[in-house]
Amino acid sequence: MRRKISSLLLLGILACANVSAQENTQWVKVDRSQLPESVLTEEITFPQPTDDKYRVVTNRFWENWFVYADAGGHAFFGDYSHWGKFKETLSPEFAVGIGKWFTPGIGVKGQFGMGSSRGFLNDSYVFTSNYGYLQNPYLDNHVGNYPQQHNGYNYWPMKTKFWDVSMNVSFNLSRLFCAWENYGTKKLFNQFILTLGFGGLHHYDYDKDKYGPENDWYMNAELQYSRFFTRAKAFSLDFKIRSQIFETHFDQSFIQGHRWDANLGLNIGLTYYIKVRGWDRCVSCGEANYYIPATPVNDCPEYKTFTFYVFYPNNYSGRDDAPTIAGDEVNAIDYLAGGIFTQKKFANTNAAGSNLGSTAKLRRQATEDIATEKATFGGNQIITRGYEISNEPISLSMSESELKAFKDQYGYYYAPIYEGNNTWYYRVDDVTATQKLLSDDNYKESESYSLNAHAGLGTIRQNMPIDKNSELYSFADVYAALEGNNGYISKYADAQTVAAIKEILESGTILSVQAEGLATSQDNNKENEVGIQRNNTLSYNRALTAIKWLQGSGKFNGVNSDAFVVNTLNAPIGQVNDKSTRGLNAKLNRCARIKISYLINKK
Repeated sequence: MRRKISSLLLLGILACANVSAQENTQWVKVDRSQLPESVLTEEITFPQPTDDKYRVVTNRFWENWFVYADAGGHAFFGDYSHWGKFKETLSPEFAVGIGKWFTPGIGVKGQFGMGSSRGFLNDSYVFTSNYGYLQNPYLDNHVGNYPQQHNGYNYWPMKTKFWDVSMNVSFNLSRLFCAWENYGTKKLFNQFILTLGFGGLHHYDYDKDKYGPENDWYMNAELQYSRFFTRAKAFSLDFKIRSQIFETHFDQSFIQGHRWDANLGLNIGLTYYIKVRGWDRCVSCGEANYYIPATPVNDCPEYKTFTFYVFYPNNYSGRDDAPTIAGDEVNAIDYLAGGIFTQKKFANTNAAGSNLGSTAKLRRQATEDIATEKATFGGNQIITRGYEISNEPISLSMSESELKAFKDQYGYYYAPIYEGNNTWYYRVDDVTATQKLLSDDNYKESESYSLNAHAGLGTIRQNMPIDKNSELYSFADVYAALEGNNGYISKYADAQTVAAIKEILESGTILSVQAEGLATSQDNNKENEVGIQRNNTLSYNRALTAIKWLQGSGKFNGVNSDAFVVNTLNAPIGQVNDKSTRGLNAKLNRCARIKISYLINKK
């Protein structure tokens, strides 16, 4: 979908400024169709919205391919296969193939296979009446102890060897019903895939002097269960129920009322999914808002903007916490403003208390989330709370004395996040928790620059791009304006700035809320492409978390949902050469930048 952004708003502001000797101008919002063509300028693309979890961006042709191989066996069900022993209808087979997923739920694959079919034939399809000799090309006359009898009729063994090729359409039922699970998640380790198609089969290794076609067509149906063992989902172990359905003359016998012959079997194999193995989510964008001058009034509104940054811990975006996923106990924004450590505790307080002196024993204890609270709480705090709010880091030690002191104050023992061999001392997304960092120190937050507090604005001005015409506020200032400038957060916000923000929200007209995410280039995964995908996802979700917080705050109720935009940056990954995730440069590049445009009357 193509749209154009109107420059009429800017033109109207300039016109308003030029009539200082005359009456000022009021603004009204209009539909794009009411704008003259002369003011439609820069053309941009608005991708589809992301609110629907089933929507993804389709990839290029050479992405989402896979190769596979499997082997197993099948039974042949022909017109007379039930006359003899079932085990004598069994044959081995193997297949190799290549395929491509166009979407998480629909793909195609081509397959080459080799095998054979064994069964039985009635006398009518073995001997010719005129010459009295063995005539069926598939008769297996090397098998002894035949013919045998069934209900007074003779029957003989048959066997035909073949190779075949087929083209198929595959439906990933798990992803069709449950949606694409995103990169690197624990979800959908078990998947079910239905495949339907058709193919051609070539018979070989038989007496071609006897009558019989060399080729047959068939229909193919297959139900596959795939088990993945790692979050990368590069390999799967596959179990398949497979069928090939032929017309009844496949074994050269014809019985009235019997229309089909078939191979039905079980196979086991492996599939390798070539990178890229997944899909990106679409970027949520909306229509532009258009305002034009209307009837003259006493006050001419000013067009203004303000910007603030929200800084996040390494490998954290809030995507696994509310409000990004509704119903979770932990609110990502409240965690940044006044959360504790990892916002987790040991589930069994008594068991944890008896093992405080043993790191290994604590690691075996179950942990669970602690619900966040608004950062407007009061009371004495014995520990640092919030990320980059104070000049103290959020990570705590696991020393016995500090754990006991905390428990005496709050009634439970705080806990780190254990993931594989990693131990995180700050909150981290589920999908990035398995990343292996270069140093154990990087799993801790041992430094703080107050980047989310009003006191950190000087550092931000020196290091981050700031529009000279935009006011710069801190995350703490905006949080206090939205949630209340009370208690804990009031120590890190500026009262005068908070009042200014509240004036904008109460008296101004919000035109747009734009968010851009940023992640660092730090990635110690050997598969560089995986790191790029992970960091792109982190940057997007950091921006989305901030947008959802603003939308749900209750202070933007009169603002159309189209005014909230998550912008896609051409380079959402900031280059960081420092190997430490705790340095200033690394912390500055883990953020979301939010720019709010508004109209407000001059005073």
